[in-house]
Parts: sequence; C-alpha cells; structure tokens
Amino acid sequence: MARENTGAEPVWQRWRRPPPTPRQQRNDVLLALVVLAGAAFTVVVVNSMGVLAFGKAPSLGEQLLLGAAVTAPLAVRRRYPLVTLIAVGVLFIVVQARQIGDNFVPSIALFLAIYSTGAWERNRTVARWARVGVIAAMFVWLGVGLVELLLNPAPDFPGASGPLNPVLATVLYGLGFNVMFFLAAYFFGEMAWLSARRQAELKYRAEQLRRSQEENTRGAIVAERLRIARELHDVVAHHVSVMGIQAGAARRVLDSDRELARTALDTVEETARTAITELRGLLGVLRAEPTGTRAEPEEPATSHAASPGLDDLPDLVERTRSASLDAAFAVYGEAYPVSEGVALSVYRVVQEALTNVVKHAAARSVEVRLRYLGTGVEVEITDDGRGPSGPGRRQGSGLGLVGMRERVAVHGGELETGARRSGGYRVRATFPEPTRRQQVSGDDVP
Repeated sequence: MARENTGAEPVWQRWRRPPPTPRQQRNDVLLALVVLAGAAFTVVVVNSMGVLAFGKAPSLGEQLLLGAAVTAPLAVRRRYPLVTLIAVGVLFIVVQARQIGDNFVPSIALFLAIYSTGAWERNRTVARWARVGVIAAMFVWLGVGLVELLLNPAPDFPGASGPLNPVLATVLYGLGFNVMFFLAAYFFGEMAWLSARRQAELKYRAEQLRRSQEENTRGAIVAERLRIARELHDVVAHHVSVMGIQAGAARRVLDSDRELARTALDTVEETARTAITELRGLLGVLRAEPTGTRAEPEEPATSHAASPGLDDLPDLVERTRSASLDAAFAVYGEAYPVSEGVALSVYRVVQEALTNVVKHAAARSVEVRLRYLGTGVEVEITDDGRGPSGPGRRQGSGLGLVGMRERVAVHGGELETGARRSGGYRVRATFPEPTRRQQVSGDDVP
C-alpha cells in the first residue's frame, strides 16, 4: 500500500508491488513446465533434422540437460525475479558457449526473465540496473561472437545476392535483432509494473471514495438526528411545560375558583391538541417521499401546517399565560414577508425561550417583542425572573440554548443571551433577510 505524505497524497513512486499470490506461483510452475517441454521438443526435433544453430552440438543428453537448466528458474520468476534473471542470464551464456542445437527456447527463457524482473522486482533501482547489467553482458557476449566471426575466414554464403557484404549483413542483423529483443523485454516488463501500480492506485482511490461516502452518509444521518431531536425538543418541551404549569394552577384553585380552574384546564386541552398537531406535522415531514411529497396525515380534518411561523406567535404567547405568569406580545415596525425557514426559526426560538421561562425562571411576567428591521427581523424575549445562575433556579440540560444557537447560525444571524441589569433574563435573536438588505442598499443608491 502506498504511504501518505504531508499533502495527504499517496507517494506512488514508493509503491512496492505485493508478492505473488499462491495461484500466480502455481501458474509460474506450470509455465516453466510448458517451456521445459518446448525446449525438449525443439532440441529433439532440431537434432533429428540436423539443422543445428551453430553447425555442431554436444550430445543429445547434454543438450536436454542444459535446456532444462535454463528454463527451470522460471518456476520462481515472480517470487524471486532477480535470482531468476541472474540464473537464466548465466545459463543462457553457458548454453550458447556449448552451442546446443536449439537457441530459440533459451531466448524465450531470457526474455521472460528480463520481463519478470521489470514487472515484479520490488526494488526499482535494483530492477533497473540488474536488467541493464544483464543486457550489457549479453551484448558483450554478442560482441565476442561477432569479433570471432570477423577474425576467422569468412564462411561461404551460398545464394547471397543483396547489395551488402554478407558478413556485414550478418553483423547488422544480429545487432538489430538483439536490440529489438532486449528493448521489448525491458519495455513490456516496465509497462506491466506501471499497470499494476495504476491498478493499485485505482483501488486505493476507490477505497478512499467509499470511505468518504460513508463519512458523508454518517454525517448526514447525525445531522438529521440532531435536527429531529431539536424539533422534538422544541415541540414537546414547550407544550408539556405549559400543560404542567396550567394543570398546577388548576389544582391550586380547584376548590376556591372553579371558573379559573376550568380556564386553566381548557388551556391544557388546547395545548395538548396543538402539541399533537405539530407532532403529526413533524412525522409527516419525516415520512415524506424522496420526491418531496409528504404523506397524508391520518386525520386530514384536524391536521395543520407542519411549520408554524410569525403569525402563530400571538397564540404561542397566549398559551403561555397563566394565573402566575403574565405574558405579552408586541410587534414593532412595518411587517413584511420573510422566508419560511426564518419564520420557523423565529417561532422555535420564542418557543424555547418561553419554555425556559416557564420551567426555570419563576417569573411573574414575560414579554415577547418582534421587530421588523430594515435588514431583517429581530425577536426579543425578556422576563423578570431569576437569572441563569440565580438562587433557586433549576438548571436545564442546555440543549435548548444549543438548539437556539444552531437555528440562528443557520441563517447567519446573531443570538444574545444573558441577565438584565434590572433583573430577569433576556434572549435576543437577529435574523438577516438578504432580500431586504439588497432592497435597502438599492434604495440608498442615488
């Protein structure tokens, strides 16, 4: 496997080809047996015809033995490519020195040895110089043969009719054939190694892509879980808190003021219905089809919009009011349309702030102010209860504040929370509206 550099990019120049698999090793043994059988066959046939490569040859047994020796190292050509190259190179020269009848199969063995070193030797520097050394040795051996040819009396070349001298033509043919032979062995071995490296790189990239996709999927799942948890917290916590306060008020005045108790219980009932409606809407969104269509609620007659907005703020504040808590709502500035996402986030921020007032602040009054500014909307919730660290104030889980910050941050807004100098607590959230900001900037241009 490729290593990683500081740029997180694989250093494929340092890649090392993994050892051959057991199946590849078995195939090498099979190839060596096939080449060995071919060597034995050609030696027998050539000797039987009397067409010997060098005009004379040792005994048939010695030829078969040398043919077997030069092809046997191919059985480990991928496992030990360098050893195979050296062994085949030395034995090839021995075979030529002994002038066995066949030179074709030993040449095939030498070609495979050079190719295998280029394709499988893990140390690329050793692979390069070993092949260069063997090829150079072969050309030296070829040069020795050509020198002997030139020093000895020129043999007869019956039928020679070309424009070149027969000896010169023989020298040029030998050089040209060997150059092409060794270059081909070197080139194809190098290309096999590069192909294996590219395949390994593609597998590495594919694995990286798969892991990246898994990370993205896990991230999307976590984000969706957080969104669902935030929605459930906003819907359930607020309504349950309001129902608890109203139920407690009804219990306290049940014997002394039945009308006030009835009013409180009506508020509990209405709040419960609202909570159920919002939960149905949320579940409808979760059951939505990929095309964006939402599953129909089981009771269409009682279903409401899944996403409350700014128009629902008065009802939200009114439901918070109780015998022990006075709630007021006010709007400042000229109202204008805002995006559904901003409207829902404003509603949820107010809902969470009111929930904290009901559960933790022990306040007597709370006021919600909605301001339509030139570049966006601002909502402010203030109460006269205990501060966040005031004596006797119950500590929450902190999820509500985190949820408010996340909602505001999504729209590029700002959230301010903290105790007031005059007592109580304040939550102020600002939501910019890009459309309004562009309109205001356009109006300022003369």
